[in-house]
Amino acid sequence: MSLKAPETQIVTSWKVACDGGEGALGHPRVWLSIPADTGFVECGYCDKRFEIDRAHAHDDH
Repeated sequence: MSLKAPETQIVTSWKVACDGGEGALGHPRVWLSIPADTGFVECGYCDKRFEIDRAHAHDDH
């Protein structure tokens, strides 16, 4: 059985920033790089998952 990430965001950039959202529930801003082989990365603080939209991704990885 696999567990789903709390939230998934589709992005077009291979490098993303996550701060956990606004307010007291946030966390320090971290920059995450999405590996080309998996196409996704999860934040180590809040487990938010960022998935690359390969059809519209910027070629900056």
